[in-house]
Amino acid sequence: MIATTNRHASQREIVPATQSRARVSSIGARSFLLEAPGDFDLNAQRRIWALSRTVRGWDDLAENIPGMTNLLVIFKATPEDPDAVVARLLEAWENAQSIDLDGKTIEIPVHYGGEHATDLPALCDLSGLSDREVVRIHHEATYRVFALGSAPGFGYLHGLDPRIYMPRKTVPSLKMPKGCVTIGGMQTGVAMLTGPNGWNSIGFATLDMFDPNSPTPAMMAPGDTVRFLPARIEL
Repeated sequence: MIATTNRHASQREIVPATQSRARVSSIGARSFLLEAPGDFDLNAQRRIWALSRTVRGWDDLAENIPGMTNLLVIFKATPEDPDAVVARLLEAWENAQSIDLDGKTIEIPVHYGGEHATDLPALCDLSGLSDREVVRIHHEATYRVFALGSAPGFGYLHGLDPRIYMPRKTVPSLKMPKGCVTIGGMQTGVAMLTGPNGWNSIGFATLDMFDPNSPTPAMMAPGDTVRFLPARIEL
């Protein structure tokens, strides 16, 4: 029996997740979402990358989109037997061997604090750390790009220190500037567009990381390593 999840009205769970089994949900008639079980970590993402490489060779597949420890597959036509598709996807997941991607290293100069660090005081209150400690912890870490999404060129970065995790806002900032360096839950990133944003800003980066006129518009790609460099600290 198909049970409706509370994630999205059009998403229906076909195979529920356990600690060791992936969750598979249908999204519309032609799309299926596989979500990795267990922890949200690099090991799970490496298997997602491997699964993406496997399904890329399926003749009946129109597109596959790796996300944060999940993979969306979109078929060219509505499958006649969705259960067979789910079984095929789960088999591919079980056989997926963890791989790593050969990414480049990206260094992003950041102006920490200042007028764009609108959420730094709230993060300090939540964590019990000083603003200088938050900044130090953030820029001393090394991050990996798990996936791109949300906005053109936006990279979801893994590697944030748990001491500075901060939930996304229940009421988004209505006009957060492009370039704000942000924290959302256990992830960090850089805002690609000016507009509504539910992440928490702690600084600003002037580096332009998306050029629509370039042959490769997005600077970031899955597998890349990212370091934030404190070009200026204003606290």
